[in-house]
Amino acid sequence: MKKIQLLLILCCSICFAQDLSQTAQQFQDQLNKEYADVEKSPLEKSDLAVFKSLDFFPINNDFIVTAQFIKFTDEAIIEMKTSTNRLPKYKKYAKIIFKINQVEYTLNVYQNIDLSKKVGFEDYLFLPFSDFTCGVESYIGGRYIDLKIPTANQISIDFNKAYNPYCAYNHRYSCPLVPLENNLEIAVHAGVKKFHD
Repeated sequence: MKKIQLLLILCCSICFAQDLSQTAQQFQDQLNKEYADVEKSPLEKSDLAVFKSLDFFPINNDFIVTAQFIKFTDEAIIEMKTSTNRLPKYKKYAKIIFKINQVEYTLNVYQNIDLSKKVGFEDYLFLPFSDFTCGVESYIGGRYIDLKIPTANQISIDFNKAYNPYCAYNHRYSCPLVPLENNLEIAVHAGVKKFHD
């Protein structure tokens, strides 16, 4: 039983680390494929039995932005709150500054300390965010985007690739909560929508 619980936690920590060269449509197609796979899906058995597709906002190029990437010099280590009592360690890695419809926004990106020690995840970054759609059109707990450490001081963010934490589908998972500082005061009509009302 403990092994199963650990697996559920690790799966949520890694989530769907994607090929960042994928287009938004390819990403969404891959997400649907993985959610339909009984070996990979976070869905409960009753939902998996009738699953056909996740619900997405229409792909919107307005939510593909080029952000200024400013790495923190102190690289503060924090214990990120989760939906359980688990407190995984994350490095507050950088802040990103970007514009949507001429309005400037700032978010922080994080690096999971344990995950960064695994082969293939050394440059993985985690972007959790919430916005005005949360609890209405998208999951109330916010959404995630996977990123990689850029080689320059800019990074591309495609909100059409925003996905839900596993907790949106199954209470057995332990999922990082979106830090209050990462709330966007805009409705991000891009990415995956909520699964259930």
